[in-house]
Amino acid sequence: MSIDARLAELGIDLPTPAVPVANYVSFVQTGNLVHISGQLSNDASGGIKGTVGVDVSPEQANAAARLCAINLMAQMKVACDGDLSRVVRVVKLGGFVQAGPDFEAIPGVINGCSDLMVEVFGDAGRHARSAVGVYKLPLGFAVEVDAIVEIR
Repeated sequence: MSIDARLAELGIDLPTPAVPVANYVSFVQTGNLVHISGQLSNDASGGIKGTVGVDVSPEQANAAARLCAINLMAQMKVACDGDLSRVVRVVKLGGFVQAGPDFEAIPGVINGCSDLMVEVFGDAGRHARSAVGVYKLPLGFAVEVDAIVEIR
């Protein structure tokens, strides 16, 4: 099954990728690796903002990480000139959660992104990962995830 067909089966329509909000680019390709800048938990409705464990539940945070995955795939599609079948492997994800002082379930939040990568890309979506709790994220979003992806 093609990646586009898999996305359609999951009911996912990739958005137009977000443009950088500061002095950086959306992604950089070096050789066969694409380094994708952090994607926030935003969507057309505004996304999921707040502090996990304070005003954002773990379930909402997991959904926020899933939004990050969708935004990462939108950037991947641009990096692959519109052809996601060029993705060889999701190599690594770096996940950041705007976490309250008592919230420690950071890996479970980032699973929202990791799980979708595996749902879409199968074994090629299995990746190395970091999951880090932070004090603040840009623009108040609950989750941010960056990625390194191998393409052909």
